[in-house]
Amino acid sequence: MLTAPQFLVPLMQAPVAVLGGGISGRAAAKLIEKLEASVVIYDQAGGQGVEEVFQANQHRLLVVSPGFELDHPWVMEARSAGLVCLAEIDFASLFWRGEVVAVTGTNGKTTLTEFLSFALNAAGRDACAVGNVGNAFSEVVAKRDGGAPDSIAICEVSSFQAEALHHFRADAAIWTNFAEDHLERHQSMTAYFMAKWRVLERAIGGQVFAGSSVARVAEDYGQSLPESAIIDTEESAGDILLRGTAFEGQPQRENFILAAAWWRAAGLREPVLYAAAQNFAVGPHRLARVGEYGGAVWWNDSKATNFHATEAALSHFGGKVILIAGGKSKGGDVAAFVERIQSRLKHVLLIGETRNILATLFGAAGVSHQSCADLAEAVRRASEIIEQDDEVLLSPGFSSLDQFSGHAQRGDTFVQVLKSVIFSS
Repeated sequence: MLTAPQFLVPLMQAPVAVLGGGISGRAAAKLIEKLEASVVIYDQAGGQGVEEVFQANQHRLLVVSPGFELDHPWVMEARSAGLVCLAEIDFASLFWRGEVVAVTGTNGKTTLTEFLSFALNAAGRDACAVGNVGNAFSEVVAKRDGGAPDSIAICEVSSFQAEALHHFRADAAIWTNFAEDHLERHQSMTAYFMAKWRVLERAIGGQVFAGSSVARVAEDYGQSLPESAIIDTEESAGDILLRGTAFEGQPQRENFILAAAWWRAAGLREPVLYAAAQNFAVGPHRLARVGEYGGAVWWNDSKATNFHATEAALSHFGGKVILIAGGKSKGGDVAAFVERIQSRLKHVLLIGETRNILATLFGAAGVSHQSCADLAEAVRRASEIIEQDDEVLLSPGFSSLDQFSGHAQRGDTFVQVLKSVIFSS
């Protein structure tokens, strides 16, 4: 049976406020109700069972979804009113009885989280993937009554979640890589780095593992990593045992190297990890081959919502690619991004809010390009210019939230247009 830590008991005598009516917020509400406390969900977007006007004076405890920034007016109002404010992942961690392995990074963290959970279950351990992976920690804690002492939560932690951590504790922390992202929220690379650094700080007494790019930039931001924490994820030789798996080449090779580093440190048998790799499939919208049309192969990498992810996807191909790119800006140096990828491109179809600035920059670089009203037009135009052996890649490099509810809807739309309009013609 779940019981609240002593410091929370008096705070939960009043209704608990939850900010956010999405996955994390509603999961936190379920956990609060399981604790036999009352809860009020607030969200300006509205929705069933959601209040749109925040009433701080009715509460003593506030649980905040990661979509709410630390300086959001409601969060500031709650603090001014003396409420204790906890991030959803922080709140959930107070009730988890098992181990926690925290995973963060600019890219690859979802795949690594899912793979470690998959491999541990294959090894006969009770493991679950939680956090930013789409399965809120609060949801799992509520369903499992806090988990068993030998359960392992592989917890993906985004920078939005990490910046507010206070109670969360990890038995180990893995940081895949670091590159430009989320500057619309963190305002600077330093702030973005330090938000993620908090994940390593929460591995109190545990082990930490960091990929090559993290090690390179840590010193620039005034931080140092122990030598044992630095894992060479970029220059290591290929592994014949991974041939034919999702981890055969980059960018997924980096994930396996980090998984193996933690696996060995945990005293687990490496053959089991390699066997799991043979049976593991990466999630949808991650450099997935959709099919062939007109002699060209079409790829869905809609989950590429930042520059680093698109660059990693392009490195998968030997020749020049027809790229579909663009979306909602997340900050960052767009000109530098264009400069880095221009030599890899045969043609670019541009979509979303950033299509005009991208058209200007690709035009200045002499890269053939077209601006499109939407993704469907981009797919149609690509189908008109493809030649034998072309590779057509949706890897936007930007957020999907200007035209879609998320990267999954963007990827689904891409596949739907291909299958219903292009492949069937």
